[in-house]
Amino acid sequence: MNVATGRVFDDRGWDLSDPQGGEPSLVRAVYAQQRFTPRDDLRGLYRYAEWMPIRRTLKNSCAPVTYKSKGLAKFLGLSNLYITFSGWNPKLGAKMETCSFKETEAFSVCARMDKKEERVLVVQSAGNTARAFAQVCSDNEIPVVICIPEDNIHDLWFHKKLHRCVKVVAAPHGCDYYDAITVGEKLAEDPRYFLEGGAKNVARRDGMGTTLLSCVEKTGRIPDAYFQAVGSGTGAIAAWENAERLAADGRFGENKMRVYMAQNRPFTLIHDSWKAQSRALAALDPVEGRRAAEVILAKVLANRKPPYGLAGGVFDVLRASKGDTFTCSNDDIMYWLLQFRNLEGYDLLPAPCAAVAALSQAVADGTVSKDECIMLNCTGGGTLASMAKGYVFKEPDLILDPSKPAEEIIAAVNGLF
Repeated sequence: MNVATGRVFDDRGWDLSDPQGGEPSLVRAVYAQQRFTPRDDLRGLYRYAEWMPIRRTLKNSCAPVTYKSKGLAKFLGLSNLYITFSGWNPKLGAKMETCSFKETEAFSVCARMDKKEERVLVVQSAGNTARAFAQVCSDNEIPVVICIPEDNIHDLWFHKKLHRCVKVVAAPHGCDYYDAITVGEKLAEDPRYFLEGGAKNVARRDGMGTTLLSCVEKTGRIPDAYFQAVGSGTGAIAAWENAERLAADGRFGENKMRVYMAQNRPFTLIHDSWKAQSRALAALDPVEGRRAAEVILAKVLANRKPPYGLAGGVFDVLRASKGDTFTCSNDDIMYWLLQFRNLEGYDLLPAPCAAVAALSQAVADGTVSKDECIMLNCTGGGTLASMAKGYVFKEPDLILDPSKPAEEIIAAVNGLF
């Protein structure tokens, strides 16, 4: 469905926009099953397959885990705080070995692909998405080229050597996520490759939206407030879309869920744009953007090209949900990384610590009340415990300057296969 016009059309297999065009807009999947119906006959993430646009299931998937907080809730004075965790903590039942909710995207997007697809998938990432897609594609032998900034290659750790079907191309030192996007876009000019699509891919969003489904399956209702750290904001868009589906079901209450997004200073593009109440993104000089991306701890939150102003994007979600944005410093992230471990018993990645910081600010300023049903989307963690099992790093197969002509980039990558 075209969010801007409401036009419903048949998916031709990998549509990322309305084939009839029109104003910039996300498209949204419309499912035959309008009731929220988890499937006990499928494992892991595919428990939520009825609301995922998939053609098959893949091995080794895990679903997010939701539990009622005690330690953090008491510390903040909240009585109905639910943490949805996507990472590694077997005691909670969380077994995402890459330690990030980006696995939810990878297992959904790759399962949307036709098993007989002959083209090579291209994924652009700031870090966690790269690790998730590399692992899922390796385990299921799906050819993929992953484009990532060289400065973020420390995120490419795995428990074992990847299958040769996974190739990693890095934009050089000093580049950021936007530069990795540019490399991927130039590569995809060759018909032998195709872009995963980012926020425009309904499979990515509906995979990420399983975090809200996990929470609602636990609580039996749509939360009053939802907190998440964002780079692109795709996960928050996905949560809102599933809140709309759950409201249409009728058994989980109305969708009055306020969406709150957190960013890591000084990279605050979404926050700055929203506070200006502008549908257009705030101006951000590329050099300034790269510099800001270098200094933040939560590097996955640095995205210079988020799906902000298009129909159904971040601006519309914040406005429709009566939500807001928050920012936090690197010091705030370190504080909550330590506090969260003390209070909940496991470590978080830097990005979800930004979401915890935002929740703390919202409690302090009265944005949320102590009795509200609050969902805190902790999008990754358990790294120390997972890496303790042993790990290897995946070095880039190529380092390519994003300013190079598409022909040079294509020729270089073709040499890997």
